Amino acid sequence: MSVVVAIKPSARKRNAKVGRLVFEDGPRHAFESRAAAERWADDLSAGDGHVWVASAHPRDDGDADCYLVSRATNAKLEAAYDKRRRRLRGDTGSEQESLGGEP
Repeated sequence: MSVVVAIKPSARKRNAKVGRLVFEDGPRHAFESRAAAERWADDLSAGDGHVWVASAHPRDDGDADCYLVSRATNAKLEAAYDKRRRRLRGDTGSEQESLGGEP
């Protein structure tokens, strides 16, 4: 049984090895099993952005059985969003205070 893994843009953006692989060999790769595909993803993640194999949705009409994905995020932007969300909720406990007393 062959398992076809398609590489999603999030994995290419997060992991330089994956980007190079897509450039050199294309965005689809076949493996003998899901376990082999997961080992491949683990090897790609070593020393670079974390990627993993996710099953394709049952209603997905594409030829891929699985996708190589990642969470392509910018931690600084996420932190800013969380800070804004706390402010909008009215959470004042997250405001900075000086070390010896008065805020």
